[in-house]
Amino acid sequence: MSSKRKVIDINDKSLSLNVQSDLVGLSKGALYYKPTPTYSEEDLKILNRMDEIFTEYPFYGYRKIYHQLLNENFSIGKDRVLKYMRTLGLETFYPKKKKGLSTLNKEHKKYPYLLKDLKINKPNQVWGIDITYIRMKGGFVYLVCIIDWFSRYLLSYKLSNSLDIYFCIDALLEALSKYGNPEILNSDQGSQFTSTKFTKQLIDNNIKISMNSKGRALDNVIIERFFRSLKYENVYLNEYLNVNEVGKGIKDYVYFYNHKRLHQSLKYGPPVNLYKPP
Repeated sequence: MSSKRKVIDINDKSLSLNVQSDLVGLSKGALYYKPTPTYSEEDLKILNRMDEIFTEYPFYGYRKIYHQLLNENFSIGKDRVLKYMRTLGLETFYPKKKKGLSTLNKEHKKYPYLLKDLKINKPNQVWGIDITYIRMKGGFVYLVCIIDWFSRYLLSYKLSNSLDIYFCIDALLEALSKYGNPEILNSDQGSQFTSTKFTKQLIDNNIKISMNSKGRALDNVIIERFFRSLKYENVYLNEYLNVNEVGKGIKDYVYFYNHKRLHQSLKYGPPVNLYKPP
């Protein structure tokens, strides 16, 4: 990925920066495409394969992913798998051995999981939020999404080249402004969602905070299923060249997913049949 390529064109006077960022689903907290660490072609092959393995087997921890890679003749050690799982955003799936990496997270308040045995029977009762890794030629970006659990309607999303807090806050504020407040927002225990800057937005809007039990990605299964569909039905079928292409591809897929895709769990109808946008 070129460190000089901008996601948007600041010289384009016909569209404001905010409009341009909205068109590609880019976080307003990251209007420019910032440099990311350089990865070799082999590194990216490993990252992409790890993403595929986790998408297929979201219950795999680092040990199983490590052995799966060895079985496929990748040359990699356990420490590198742990490092790359962090790059992929799978922070809750590995033990943080070094105190310096985990101190900040320990300072953040963790909230209990509120969805066990909860009967979810209406829109805006429960939303889920999570982050995933989206590959493109020569690199990758991160995608955060918010979904309505009852209808499976994808409410908002933002792209970022880093695992910062602000693109998660941008996605949350966009969803709240468009669709009102949910009763509960469920997330994992990643530092983005335990951050006081993020949880303050929920507390200020009287939204109950629910967090997955540590190491249980399937506690947020609805959004994990969306990520799986997105990757198998779109990302893995395309070779996106840059962030603009990723943004357009995801925008097209989200419309298809919400308005046209037939969901077995929804009696073979699309989410829009159950979630009527205002």
